[in-house]
Amino acid sequence: MISVGGVRPFTTRVDGLTGASQGFPDHYTKTFDGLAGVYQEEIPSPIRGGNAAGDLAYEVFSTARAQLPGALTVGTSVLRASTIGSEFAMTRGHIHQIVDRAEIYFGLSGQGVMLLESLSGEVATLEVLPGSLVYVPGGWIHRSVNVGSEPLVSLFCFSADAGQDYEIVEQAGGMRKLVVTDEQGGWMLVDNPRYRPRASL
Repeated sequence: MISVGGVRPFTTRVDGLTGASQGFPDHYTKTFDGLAGVYQEEIPSPIRGGNAAGDLAYEVFSTARAQLPGALTVGTSVLRASTIGSEFAMTRGHIHQIVDRAEIYFGLSGQGVMLLESLSGEVATLEVLPGSLVYVPGGWIHRSVNVGSEPLVSLFCFSADAGQDYEIVEQAGGMRKLVVTDEQGGWMLVDNPRYRPRASL
């Protein structure tokens, strides 16, 4: 059988509650204290939700990245439930280094929001629920936010050569909006007071 760049056809089972799969050999983790500066407040210990600062905040399982045009990176993201101050647990957020590369997310378990921001500053939010597919077009910064009480597990897929740019978020002081608790069991968007418009950077 011919394989391009060593990539062969495969099938794998994905655990919808843990995100684990034998077909996803790459494993990336981030602890809460490794997210210092991402949230408005300092990371406390213990964190509301029963987590400690050194506990796992989120992890990513994925296929080995072939870095070939036309190849795909597929995997799962598992984001633990918690709040830091009024903000729900979230990933750092990124845009693709090849800016026109899109990405899809498919909700497996939990309850979340995909927070998006275009390079011109337009903001959008899309729910991430079991069975829902979220399409992130090229040119949009995106961040997963867990607004539920259980881990948010999503399947993702993007072009293997896309790359990820996290600095665009850090340099602007975060994203334009924050996803915070409404103190009534739901979530809402508020302005990020640290945000600096990207055009001025």
